[in-house]
Amino acid sequence: MKPSTLVLLLIAVVAIAITVVTISHLREKARIQRVRHIAMLEKNYKLANQLLSELPGQYLTSDLKLILIKQMEHSCNSLATLNTALPIDQRRDELVLLKQQIRDGADKTVQILIDLPQKATAVKDLLQGLFALLEAMHKAGRLDAATAQKNLKYVLFLVHKTQTDLLVFQARDCMRQNEIRKAIHAYHLASTEMGKSADNPVAIEAVKNFRTRIKELEALTGTETDSASLEAHRKKDEEWDTLLENDNWKKKTNYDD
Repeated sequence: MKPSTLVLLLIAVVAIAITVVTISHLREKARIQRVRHIAMLEKNYKLANQLLSELPGQYLTSDLKLILIKQMEHSCNSLATLNTALPIDQRRDELVLLKQQIRDGADKTVQILIDLPQKATAVKDLLQGLFALLEAMHKAGRLDAATAQKNLKYVLFLVHKTQTDLLVFQARDCMRQNEIRKAIHAYHLASTEMGKSADNPVAIEAVKNFRTRIKELEALTGTETDSASLEAHRKKDEEWDTLLENDNWKKKTNYDD
C-alpha cells in the first residue's frame, strides 16, 4: 500500500471517529436539554396547581384561577409535544372541567383563617411564587400588560392583607383576655400594614376602621371595662369580618388606578 493511500485511510478513519463523537455529543446534549425542558414544564405545572389548591380560597378571584389554569394548559400542551409518559390527556380533561366550574362559580374553595405566624409566612411564600409566575407569563407574552399589572397589584395587596389578618386575629385574642393596650398595639401594626396599599380603596377603608377602633380602645384604657363593653367591641370586629371575609372587598377594589 502506498504511503499516500495509508495517509488518506488514516485521515478518513480520524474524520469518521470525529463525526461519530460529534454526533454522539450532540445527541447527548439534545437529550439533556429535553430532560431539562420537561422538568421545567412539569415544575411550572405543579407550581400553578399548588397555588390553585393551597392559597386561601377567599384570596383567589375567578380571573386569577383562570390565569393559573392557562399556565397549566400551556405546560400540558408543551409536554404533549415531547412524548412523555406523563398523564397529559387526563390533566387536560380535568382542566377543561375545572375551567367550566370556575366560570359557573361552582368550583370548591377552602377558606383559611390566618391565625398563626407560620400560616401567614406560608401564604406569603405562595403569594411570592404567584407574583413571579405572573411576571414570567407576562414576559413570555401569555399575559397582556393590563391583565398582568392588575393582578400583580392585587397580589401585593394580598401580601399586606395576609399580615393584617394575622394582626387583627392577635388584637382580638388580646381583647378576649382583656389586654387592651396589647390590642391597641396590634391594631396600630395592622393599620400600618394596610397603609402600604394606599392605592387600594379597601385598604384605605380598613385603615380608617383601625384608627376608629384604636380611639375607642384608648378610651377604655385607665377605666374599668365590663363584659358589655367588650361584647360591643367584639360586635364591631364582626362588622370588620363582613368587610374582609366576603367577596365584596374583591369587587370594591379598583386595581387599575
